[in-house]
Amino acid sequence: MPNTQKDQLFILIKSLTKAEKRNFKLYASRSQSGGDSKFLQLFDVLDRMPQYDDKIIIKKVARIEKRHLPNLKRHLYKQILTSLRLIYIQKNIDIQIREQLDFARILYGKGMYMQSLRLLERIKQTAVDHHQDVLHLEILEFQKLIESRHVTHSRQVENKMERLLMESLQRSQITHDINLLSALNIQIHGYYIQVGHATTVEDRLKSFEFFNTHVPEGLDRRQLTFFEKANLYQSWMWLHYINMDLAKARESAAQWVNLFVEDPRMSSKDPDLYIRSLYYLLMLLFLTHQKEDFEHYLSHLNAFIDNAWEDLNDNSKMLASVYQNLSKLNKTLLYNDFQAGIALIPEIQNSLEVFDNYMDEYRSLLFEFKYAYLHFAIADFEKALDFLNNIVLIKNTQLPKDLQIYASLLQIMCLFETKQYDLMSYFLSPLSRFVNKFPFKNRTQVLLLDFLKKLAMLPPSEAATAFSIFEREVAELRKDPLEAKALHYLRPDFWAKSHLDNCTVEEASYELEKV
Repeated sequence: MPNTQKDQLFILIKSLTKAEKRNFKLYASRSQSGGDSKFLQLFDVLDRMPQYDDKIIIKKVARIEKRHLPNLKRHLYKQILTSLRLIYIQKNIDIQIREQLDFARILYGKGMYMQSLRLLERIKQTAVDHHQDVLHLEILEFQKLIESRHVTHSRQVENKMERLLMESLQRSQITHDINLLSALNIQIHGYYIQVGHATTVEDRLKSFEFFNTHVPEGLDRRQLTFFEKANLYQSWMWLHYINMDLAKARESAAQWVNLFVEDPRMSSKDPDLYIRSLYYLLMLLFLTHQKEDFEHYLSHLNAFIDNAWEDLNDNSKMLASVYQNLSKLNKTLLYNDFQAGIALIPEIQNSLEVFDNYMDEYRSLLFEFKYAYLHFAIADFEKALDFLNNIVLIKNTQLPKDLQIYASLLQIMCLFETKQYDLMSYFLSPLSRFVNKFPFKNRTQVLLLDFLKKLAMLPPSEAATAFSIFEREVAELRKDPLEAKALHYLRPDFWAKSHLDNCTVEEASYELEKV
């Protein structure tokens, strides 16, 4: 059966906009001499195909044999990327600088080293202005190479060579530290994925020890560059998030966002990083129930995406859609406006459908979980189960286990509400084994699992008493800052209140918000 997901060329062509396709045709027609080339024919065939199929291609592209198809596809792939580069060179400062750097190398190769030096001096300032630290170092190293091999009269200018060498040394240190800080950012995030949240004093000490072992020395002795700060603030955010110090994590995320306030140009130069910074700040504001600040930064996110949308590339549009829509759903959950959240679902599904081939599975399933909880809150349990099945039945072992546990717990809560007690008992046994093996479980998960086991065995007449005890136990959990995230996922306090007051979770949430 044809598989559209596995052919990179087909996916690339299907991702092109009308303007990009038109630009490719113009580029290809200029670069080819005489008649339609086979790779243009191949482009047209793939563009019209709903699904990738080698047999159809061989049939429709004139005079092509199957053994020649891989080479033709590679050639077409390269030509498309080259044409796209010509479009995006005006939008991406790093591509512009690299082009000028290539020109400088060409001039140097032709013996015009003074012209090459003048060009390098011009683009060096561009690299500085736009925080292109690695390219800045590459330019400096090329300048040093030319100065070391040719008589350029630079030594006649007072301190010029000394300044160049000092600048190169400083930039080497900065580039080294950026490398270490970006590695720290990745490592501390990976530490969270592997270890989860710190639940004991020993866990917290280990996380800080890990952080301090990997952070570069001497950062406090000089002014940090934009990307050094960005990586450092992200790393601090993850460290505090691991320790569930949500206030400090929120503060670090705010520092990250403020980098773009201090240098507004960078939001257009690196929109992905800006959108990501706003999303994580919004997520932490959501977890700490900061409604006013959440509204403020959500309006910033929405305004930026609306204004920048036409200039965003496909990857940026995907990130923008994912983070904006997750934040919109979080807003409805923050205000317990579950009906408004449900009303958003069709619009969100339509906007994300475009990016099905590119979205990571975890984000897709996070949406499914939020959809499920919204329906659970208004007592539409069957619809909630439909969404939860998409998570619970998945076989991907790389997905975060926390989300699968929360989804399984919510699934069993829905089965209890729909009086499917046999299924409830059936799913409880494997979930219990799974949770017991999971080293990073939290008290909320364990308490809810134990309560569901109890409910499965209790006669309906005794459920109210059990829910009353459960409500008091959940109230104790709210005093533990380590449980803040887990409580936000399932809001067991809402569920207990709904059974004690004989109402929906939505109605119970209104009553609890008044308290």
